[in-house]
Amino acid sequence: MQQPTTIRRALDLAARSVPVLPLRAGKIPFGNCTDCTGNACGGRPNMKTAGLCQCPDVCHAWAAATTDPHTLTSPPWASAWRRASAVAYHPGGAGVTVVDLDDAAAVDWARATLPATRTVPTTRGEHWISRGTMPSSNGVRPGVDVKSLMGYARWLGNGTGTTAPLPDAVRALKTPPATRRPPQRLSVRLRGHGGECPHRTPTYLERGIAMAVQRIGEARGAVHATVYRTFLAVLSTHGRCGCLTDTHVNRLFTAAQVKGETPRHCTDAWTNALTTLGL
Repeated sequence: MQQPTTIRRALDLAARSVPVLPLRAGKIPFGNCTDCTGNACGGRPNMKTAGLCQCPDVCHAWAAATTDPHTLTSPPWASAWRRASAVAYHPGGAGVTVVDLDDAAAVDWARATLPATRTVPTTRGEHWISRGTMPSSNGVRPGVDVKSLMGYARWLGNGTGTTAPLPDAVRALKTPPATRRPPQRLSVRLRGHGGECPHRTPTYLERGIAMAVQRIGEARGAVHATVYRTFLAVLSTHGRCGCLTDTHVNRLFTAAQVKGETPRHCTDAWTNALTTLGL
């Protein structure tokens, strides 16, 4: 039986030392397996969690990318390729950085600001690819994301032009700090609890956050909607008492980004949930 186009393309890239992974419809990675849901396994090496997961499944988004042809063609990867809609690659693992220009205005900015390099047309703009790596950052400018270390990009072809060294102008791009409202606190005592918030019970709060992370990780479609509904559920339970910390919020944001959401999308979903609840 002939191999799907996706796996043939993936094997070709892997032979050129480009680490690859399959994408589902919507340009998002496959979700973690049951054992790895919510990073219960600790994550893969080189992730922020610095875990030691050796899962053979297509887990942990960009961290699953590989050049090993045996892994790419063996179960459960073989099944994933049959269901895949596109091939992605890990730019940092290939030694490059992708400046993802999402619209015409962003392309105009790049042409006026950055030195020429290899370019690849996308649906709405262009990928500018440079030799060298840096931390991935989304929303560094309107319509501009940087994809390199700890990130993935959709493979759209070889493009045109010569790959130039990563310029300082790109290295200087950083994601603006996300603006989130501080944790909300009640101005009156909670009746029957002597003023102590019941959500401060570590087990109760931890279970709620873990369930939210799992819900996001298990999303098989409509990721934007799932992230928003999950944020809304967390805030409806824990948003008025001040028990949520930046650590809790960052866990939720990280889970959403593993599913392909950008920090900008996470911030928007969080802000919209706060507004809906009047917080």
